[in-house]
Amino acid sequence: MALQFTTSYIEDALAIFRQYKQLGERAIAQVSDDQLFATLDDESNSIAIIVKHMTGNMRSRWTDFLTADGEKPSRNRDCEFVDPPATREALLQDWEHGWACVFSAIEPLTDADLPRTVYIRGEAHSVLQAINRQLAHYPMHIGQIILLAKHYAGAHWQTLSVARNRSAEYNRKVAAGEASQR
Repeated sequence: MALQFTTSYIEDALAIFRQYKQLGERAIAQVSDDQLFATLDDESNSIAIIVKHMTGNMRSRWTDFLTADGEKPSRNRDCEFVDPPATREALLQDWEHGWACVFSAIEPLTDADLPRTVYIRGEAHSVLQAINRQLAHYPMHIGQIILLAKHYAGAHWQTLSVARNRSAEYNRKVAAGEASQR
């Protein structure tokens, strides 16, 4: 995804969220259905569990973002780490719903909204802080998804960025206008 120059924090945050959503989707697409639900050991989370946790967080944090605490009474965080949706289709439907919550909450905002106060677990945050909190949280989990997907895909893994030992070639293509900048 090419970087779009902006001086708007909201526009930039949305672009970063979209970029990480896409990275997660590209990683998930490279694993089998069985691998979505596999764990490395008894203490590890599967890709499906990570997605379930992320989407639970997204629904809680972004529903009624400006008017209700980001930790909704209906959220049961502990349940996010057991019994993921049974199929890839159901998992991806939850994924899309979670991201829709993110985007529908942030898209109407302007940079003038950044100093407004919102609450997460009863703790006051500026809108800027609340967005930053999730900009740190979701990419961490997307990184976990990518690590697991790359592990499972093995030699069939298709890189999500510049391929190993291809930086100079990529940089030449960018300079020549033949490749999009990431």
